[in-house]
Amino acid sequence: MNKFKITYWKDGDFYLGYINDYSEYLTQCETLDQLSNNLKDIYKDLIEENIPGIKKLLS
Repeated sequence: MNKFKITYWKDGDFYLGYINDYSEYLTQCETLDQLSNNLKDIYKDLIEENIPGIKKLLS
């Protein structure tokens, strides 16, 4: 799996985060491990184009 950068923060009892290149796909979990696993699953779906209407950054 490719490496990707994330942004995350804690709000109350939950960690929230997103993949920096796909900030519209926000997720929340009770632990950082769960958050990491959710973001890996989201990333896999994004690169396999299993999610319709994906917005991509052009550098």
